[in-house]
Amino acid sequence: MKKIGFLSFGHWTPSPHSLTRSAADTLLQSIDLAIAAEELGADGAYYRVHHFARQLASPFPLLAAVGTRTKRIEIGTAVIDMRYENPLYMAEDAGSADLISGGRLQLGISRGSPEQVIEGYKYFGYVPAEGQTDADMARGHTEVFLDVLRGEGFAKPNPRPMFPNPPGLLRIEPHSEGLRDRIWWGAATTATAQWTGKMGMNLQSSTLVMAESDKPFHIQQAEQIAAFRAAWAAAGHTRTPRVSVSRSIFPIVSDMDRAYFGREGSSQDHFGYIEPGKQAVFGRSYAAEPEQLIRELAEDEAIKAADTLLLTVPNQLGVDYNAHVIESVLTHVAPALGWR
Repeated sequence: MKKIGFLSFGHWTPSPHSLTRSAADTLLQSIDLAIAAEELGADGAYYRVHHFARQLASPFPLLAAVGTRTKRIEIGTAVIDMRYENPLYMAEDAGSADLISGGRLQLGISRGSPEQVIEGYKYFGYVPAEGQTDADMARGHTEVFLDVLRGEGFAKPNPRPMFPNPPGLLRIEPHSEGLRDRIWWGAATTATAQWTGKMGMNLQSSTLVMAESDKPFHIQQAEQIAAFRAAWAAAGHTRTPRVSVSRSIFPIVSDMDRAYFGREGSSQDHFGYIEPGKQAVFGRSYAAEPEQLIRELAEDEAIKAADTLLLTVPNQLGVDYNAHVIESVLTHVAPALGWR
């Protein structure tokens, strides 16, 4: 295990039990948690993207803001739903945020998850072409996005421009060199993991995968990682790919930990449906005293296979508590798993 970061879904609710009662609370605390995580020695600050929900949505203002307040930590998403994205405008946003952060963006993208509204991407102006599915449309947007990130010119310049142009066809600006190699795809099936490897993207795998057998979650996830790496090698890519997995991990080191998560120790994998006809296997949460956590996590085959672990954090419990959870993992658990 080379890197450990956090992943926040960025929920907010007006409930008096929540420490994030507004969008402003969530956005500002997302920045503060990244600063705290960097100070603790964590490697990454990642954010989930959902539309039409009381959660983090448009990610680039947040990523740029985190980039101005931190110096070392990786800054990423897990994941941006490409059904909703204009790939050229997204390339401009991503290039800007990456330059602001000094080249620290790690952008997770994907077809996306079940939506808050029916076919929400249509409200954003995107409709699959005849004979296409929404997943096809997301992959089409992705291919355009990846292509323009290479920085090659493709647009015919105006012969009478407002400002002088460089010679030849024009590219999307600002261009950030190297960002193309820091794009990840969130895969949930073996076939999609293989496509990810073929396309030369890094792999993100969450706390669920689509059920392709009755094997435990971490075994199915590890098999998908192996399929990804095989597809990567077959495609002839020259760089070493990266793989991240997400886990809910809570070391019980205080009475507050025990009050919040003491009952999670009996958590188990479970099978369920995230969409009609699509069965998924959901990974268990890990909550126990550090010594027991180390034993349990050492048996997680997907964690062994990945180079990056993202800790899903309960952001509504506030910055201080989430920083405590991150510190507990880094101090009491991570070294025994080979971190650094």
